[in-house]
Amino acid sequence: MSKEKKIEVGITVKKDQDFSEWYTQVVQKAELADYSTVKGCMIIRPNAYSIWEKIQEYLNKKIKTMGVKNAYFPLFIPESFFRKESEHAEGFTPEVAWIANTEEGERLAIRPTSETIMYDSYSRWIRSHRDLPLRINQWCNIVRWETKATRLFLRTREFLWQEGHCVYETKEECDKETIGYLKEYKNLCEELLALPVLIGKKSENEKFAGALYTTSIESVMPDGRGLQMGTSHNLGQGFAKAFNIKFLGEDGKEHLPWQNSWGVSTRLIGALVMVHGDDKGMIIPPKAAENKIVIIPILTGDNEKVLKRAKEISKELNKFNGILDDRESYTPGWKFNEWELKGIPLRVEVGPKDIEKKQVILVRRDTSEKIAVKDKDLSKEVENVLGLIQENLFNKAKKLMESRIINVKNKSEFKKAINDGKAAKGLWCGDVLCEKEIKDETGAKSLNMPFDQPKNIKENCFYCGKKSNVICYFGKSY
Repeated sequence: MSKEKKIEVGITVKKDQDFSEWYTQVVQKAELADYSTVKGCMIIRPNAYSIWEKIQEYLNKKIKTMGVKNAYFPLFIPESFFRKESEHAEGFTPEVAWIANTEEGERLAIRPTSETIMYDSYSRWIRSHRDLPLRINQWCNIVRWETKATRLFLRTREFLWQEGHCVYETKEECDKETIGYLKEYKNLCEELLALPVLIGKKSENEKFAGALYTTSIESVMPDGRGLQMGTSHNLGQGFAKAFNIKFLGEDGKEHLPWQNSWGVSTRLIGALVMVHGDDKGMIIPPKAAENKIVIIPILTGDNEKVLKRAKEISKELNKFNGILDDRESYTPGWKFNEWELKGIPLRVEVGPKDIEKKQVILVRRDTSEKIAVKDKDLSKEVENVLGLIQENLFNKAKKLMESRIINVKNKSEFKKAINDGKAAKGLWCGDVLCEKEIKDETGAKSLNMPFDQPKNIKENCFYCGKKSNVICYFGKSY
């Protein structure tokens, strides 16, 4: 099969008919990722890695203004470190990949998360209240020995993420910054990726192993399944105690510090595909796109004149890092399909008639709308249209997410919502046994509980009928 034929076939299933197969096709055919010959692993291709770089660029700028510094810690964690915090160890044991280390006489874990290896260093670096707060982040790879089916970006044995680990004198300071980092994640998703999220606190069943409490941003995908987009945990003083992290306070006494950890991963790229993609392929929000435009000369006759103009346009619009597709061996229609599949936000067409009219045609990837723009207004209009695309993608995604969440008042309404492939929102008792029953009977679990809760709740739990304490989102999840 020729390359041209393969691209023209494009996505062979509809998003609303076979979501799982559609997702896999978009990820592979848009050249975002591929399966590795190593079982359970993926290859992140340049088209997706450039999005990850945008995420890094955005987040680094934000967290550095908060006093966070980037560092790097070893991939290998001694088993003795990993076992120091029993609840943490128990929570991660099923996912840990181990290697033998005959030199040291103990096994090494391949990093499933870095609390233990980082906190061993913190115990030597922190001596006084003057050493606090300590705020460190690292961008790295993570290994969790998943046994479930591989889903590119969503469930693989190795993935990329960032993990911040901070230490404070007081719980109040730790609480404040734990929520502060989560809010930056919300901004990242909404401002850069045009992805709406639900911000709140995780249940006791769903909190991070070893944490005092966990906060998260969640989203609901077009198939009704929840996706955890980022987390921020107040770890309390348990890790400090386990790793002997102490500081001398201003009162001359020894104290245990408070700690948090926070992270997002490459699963954000999976969310981007699921939420914004369509039956033509990927759609990249302009702010997250390395190449915001593609320039396609319509070659029908006077090719030299059209190619010359296309090159002039490319130079004029260089701040948008456009792609000039001047390949003469492919038809304009074939090029349109290829760049729509790969999700370039805006197409710029120029042909002989456009040159005569001193204009170009802009074609939006999100709506397929064609806009004739005079040459003199080109740069300004491209910037304007890219802004409209970014805004439209977010508004459309928010409307879609909200349509996938059903308000429920009782068990039958809840079960119907879940069976219909939706997420649910309702008043809940917050009891761990109730949540276990929900999961056992429906396959759904709690996503998170909004920070903004009503006061004086009088209604009973939608599921077990006991007194309710909170509003909570539930759903089947990735």
